[in-house]
Amino acid sequence: MDKPIHTLIVDDEPGICFFLKETLERAGHRVVTVHSGEDALARLRNTFFDLVLLDLHLGGQIDGIRVLETAKWRWPETAVIILTAYGSLDTALVAIREGVDGYLLKPVGPADVRGAVQKALSRRTINISQPSREEKESVLHYGVLSLDIDKHLATHDGHPLALTPGEFQLLAYLMKHRQRAITPRELVRVVREYEPDTEQEAREIIKWYIHRLRQKIEPDPSNPQYIVNIRGVGYTFGRQMHPSSEKREI
Repeated sequence: MDKPIHTLIVDDEPGICFFLKETLERAGHRVVTVHSGEDALARLRNTFFDLVLLDLHLGGQIDGIRVLETAKWRWPETAVIILTAYGSLDTALVAIREGVDGYLLKPVGPADVRGAVQKALSRRTINISQPSREEKESVLHYGVLSLDIDKHLATHDGHPLALTPGEFQLLAYLMKHRQRAITPRELVRVVREYEPDTEQEAREIIKWYIHRLRQKIEPDPSNPQYIVNIRGVGYTFGRQMHPSSEKREI
């Protein structure tokens, strides 16, 4: 007998929770439901779920994006499908940048739920069983920048860079995930292993790391070409560099 899929449903509407729970239990899932971001974070703190179905527009102080960030940080193997009653492009883009595995717009029917769940779990299984090239490689290259993860060595055009451990971690993380924009909160977790209380706190913490790192790697820190600010979202790596200047894909 196959192992049941452990699923967390996060929605502040009891009717939606009941519908999703019934739909997924009939498909063989073991389901837990919560109605707030606070309860979701409490569950995710110590419990692994194969799948999370998450409403982005939760009542209370903890919204769906915060739950999504925490789930992806605490349990990278978990598949996450977001649900919302609002077809907001901005909200969808923020969620997609955090690495969601599916997106459903309410109202939604049982067939839509089952289809999205099957695709999300299949995609997650493939990603886990087939590591990306960046996970296999211990040396990262981009333009004249090179990072040897195993040797903890960073070079710029062949010259060693004097990076602190936090700066090295930050640069490595940005290079590994340069296909997406990364929030300040996520970067603070990387360099400080700390969960900021607010987005403002996260921005204040990470901007100094970004400033110091730019001074060491950018040809012109006032006009960065490596660590680029995405207004209202966070930072991305190398978006302004022409592809022909890359040594190879990371």
